[in-house]
Amino acid sequence: MPNRVSIPLRIMTYNIHKGIGGVDRRYDLKRIADVISQYQPDIVMLQEVDDGVPRSNRDRQVNRLADELNFKYTAFQKNVHLKVGHYGNAILSQFPLSEVHNLNLKIPLKKCRRALIAKTHLSVEGHRRSLLLCNTHLGLAGFERTAQIKKLLACESIAKLHRDTPAIIGGDFNDVWASLGRKLFLPLGFSCAVRDSKTFPAFMPVRSLDAIYFRGDMELRSSHACRAKLSRQASDHLPVIADFEVKLGLQH
Repeated sequence: MPNRVSIPLRIMTYNIHKGIGGVDRRYDLKRIADVISQYQPDIVMLQEVDDGVPRSNRDRQVNRLADELNFKYTAFQKNVHLKVGHYGNAILSQFPLSEVHNLNLKIPLKKCRRALIAKTHLSVEGHRRSLLLCNTHLGLAGFERTAQIKKLLACESIAKLHRDTPAIIGGDFNDVWASLGRKLFLPLGFSCAVRDSKTFPAFMPVRSLDAIYFRGDMELRSSHACRAKLSRQASDHLPVIADFEVKLGLQH
C-alpha cells in the first residue's frame, strides 16, 4: 500500500445575500439551494446568512439549506445583530467539523465582521488528513480590509499551522481591485485559487470580490465563477468553485 493517497475536494464560497435576488429583490432560498446543488460541492462557505429575520420569513437559513442539500455538518456565526434576528457566515460540510470558533475582525466605528474557523478531517482507506477552514466577509474600506487580513493571518489557528497542513480561506473579501488579498496572503504561502473571475454584481459582474485562498499539501485542479443563469438571479454575488486534490497520509 502506498504511503500517500489523494482525495478530490470541491470547495464553494457564496455570498447568498440572505436569499434575496440581486435584480428582482425577491426572497427565494430555494434558488440558492438549486445553485449549490447544481455544482455539488463537498464544503460550502456562505456569507450573509439570515437567522430569524423577518425579511427572510424568520428562517434559520443554515438549517434549511443543510436539510435541502443533505449536508450532514454545519457551523454558523452571528455577525450582525438586527432589531429582530441576525445574519452572518456559515459552513456546510459533508465531513465532520471540529474546533469551531469565531475570530473577531471588527474595526472601531465599522460594522461587525468575523471569521468562522473550523477543522475537518478527510479520510479514505486508512489515510487521513486534517484541513483548516476559514470563512470570512471583510469590510468595505481598504484600510479596514488590510487590518482584518493581517489579524486573520496572525491568529493562532493560522499562524501556528504547519505550512504543509492543508488550509482554505474563502469568502467575500470585498477586494475591489482583486489585489489586496494576494499581496497579503502570498508571503505566508497562500495562493489564490480563482484568478480574474468577476463575481459582482451577479447579473453583470465587473468586480472579483469573492475568492478562495489555499496552502499546504493540496493541488488545485480547476476553478471558476459559476455563471449559470440561475446564479445570476439568486443573489447579488456569483458563487466561486475550486477543485482540489488533497494529499492524505497513512494513518498509524
